Amino acid sequence: MRSSAKFSAAAVAAALALTTLTACGGDSSASGGEDGKVKIMVGGLDKVIYMPAMLTQRLGYFKAEGLKVQLLTEPAGVQATTSLVAGDVQGVVGFYDHTLDLQVKGKQVESVVQLAQAPGEVEVVSNKAAGELKSPEDFKGKKLGVTGLGSSTDFLTKYLAVDSGVQTSEFTPVAVGAGQTFISALKQGSIQGGMTTDPTVAQIVEQKIGKVLIDMRTPEGSKQALGGLYPSSSLYMNTDWANGHKDTVQKLANAFVKTLKWMSTHSAEDIAAKMPSDYAQGGAKLYAEAIKSTLPMFTKDGVMPADGPATVERVLKAFNPNLKNATVDLKKTYTTEFVKKAG
Repeated sequence: MRSSAKFSAAAVAAALALTTLTACGGDSSASGGEDGKVKIMVGGLDKVIYMPAMLTQRLGYFKAEGLKVQLLTEPAGVQATTSLVAGDVQGVVGFYDHTLDLQVKGKQVESVVQLAQAPGEVEVVSNKAAGELKSPEDFKGKKLGVTGLGSSTDFLTKYLAVDSGVQTSEFTPVAVGAGQTFISALKQGSIQGGMTTDPTVAQIVEQKIGKVLIDMRTPEGSKQALGGLYPSSSLYMNTDWANGHKDTVQKLANAFVKTLKWMSTHSAEDIAAKMPSDYAQGGAKLYAEAIKSTLPMFTKDGVMPADGPATVERVLKAFNPNLKNATVDLKKTYTTEFVKKAG
C-alpha cells in the first residue's frame, strides 16, 4: 500500500496547496483577459511535448492577435493545474487528462486547443537495470521516475503497470522532475527506469546511460501501449472563464492553430532554430533530433481526436480510485468551438 499512501499524500498536499493559494491570492479566476493580457502556466516550457507554447510566442502569433501572453513554467503538470484552479493563471498548457481528474473533484475545466493526439512520453530503463526490466510486467519492486506524484507521467506509469498485472502498490513512483534531475536519478540508481519526454530522452540515449522501453511519441506508439490515441498536450482553461472571455480565447486558438500548421510544414531543424538556444542542452543537432522524434504526436488543427477522450477515461479508470466508479461527462472536458473557427 506504500504507493497508494504516497498518492493520497500527494492529493492532500495538492489540496492544501490549493487552499493556501486561494487564501493568499483570492479566487481570481474571473480576472485576466483585459487588454489581451493572459497568463499561461506550462508544465515545463523546455519540454518538446509543450513546444507549441514557446514557439507561438517566438513566431509572434500571440502579438499578431493583439494578445500579451505571459508564459510561466512549472516542472510538472499537476503543479500547473494547481495554479489554474487557484486562479493565479488563466490557462495551462498541460495534459488533457487533468480535465477528467478535476471534473470528479468538482472543478469544471476544458481543453480549448488540443495540441497533441499522443502522450509524447517514453518509458526508459537504465542500462544497469535493462536485464531485469524488459516490460511493464517487470515494474514490480522497482523504483520508477515520474515528474511528480499525481502528474500525467504518474498516471501513465500506473496504467502500464495495472494493464500488465502489476498493482500500483507493488512498485514505487519517485518524483524526479525532468531534464538533469531525471538523468541524475537514473545515473545514481535511485530509479531503475522512468517516464520522461524529449529532450531528456535524447540525452539519455546519447549519453548511453539508458534505453527506450516503451515509446509513446507517435500515434502508433500510443495505440500499441494504451489501446488508442491519447490526447495529451493541450491548452486548458476554467470553463466559466473561457465562456466569459470568448474573444480572448478565440485569439489564443487562432495563434496556436497557426503554430500547429507552421510546425506541420517545417522541418525539425527549422523549429529548433526558432526556440531559445538554452533549450538545446545536448547541442543543436541532438535537440533537432529530439523534436523530430516527437513531432508526430502533434495535431495540425487543434481539434480533439474523436475517440481520444474515451481512451483517456478508460486509462484513468483502470487505476485511479477517484475516477473508477465516477461518472465523467466527457463532452464537458473539451470544446472544438474555437479551433474550428480558427481554421
